[in-house]
Amino acid sequence: MRYADGGRLTAAQRAGRERVRFAAADMFTEGADNGQVARRLRVSVMSVGRWRRAFDEGGTDALVSKGPGGSGSKLSDAQLGQLEAELDAGPGAHGWVEDQCWTLARIAALIAEKFGVRYTVGGVHYLLHRIGFSVQVPTRRAVERDEAAIAEWRDEQWPVIKGRRRTWARGYASPTKPARA
Repeated sequence: MRYADGGRLTAAQRAGRERVRFAAADMFTEGADNGQVARRLRVSVMSVGRWRRAFDEGGTDALVSKGPGGSGSKLSDAQLGQLEAELDAGPGAHGWVEDQCWTLARIAALIAEKFGVRYTVGGVHYLLHRIGFSVQVPTRRAVERDEAAIAEWRDEQWPVIKGRRRTWARGYASPTKPARA
């Protein structure tokens, strides 16, 4: 599964948060305390305290958005596109034929082989999240699984094993049966 925009804030969302910080700056100049600002803007008091410290040190300019956070990628945009194509090809295309699931260690090895860049397992996790991938847990199924045989057993054998109810009398949830009359 992939997240839109890699799970990051869009430029419009960053601008909206910046407007909230500027509104807080206006309230600071009017003399409002942190609790009043937090209640009015519906944000945490901790955030207001952080904004007030920045405002006291640098004024409104200190509350300007600094752009998207995080460090830059070691891979270029073209390399990231190539990595996505390699991942879409599957692990079998890269020599892992015993099971068809990507692990972070395998992706780190693939990046080192294809691009000559070393990533830790945690770094691969952040990189994949940044380009829009999320964690997927594969369904564990036996390779020898025969769906037709399972369906046949379920249709023919299970009703015989389960059987019919011996009586249509009311059942009891208690492990002890009531005394018979």
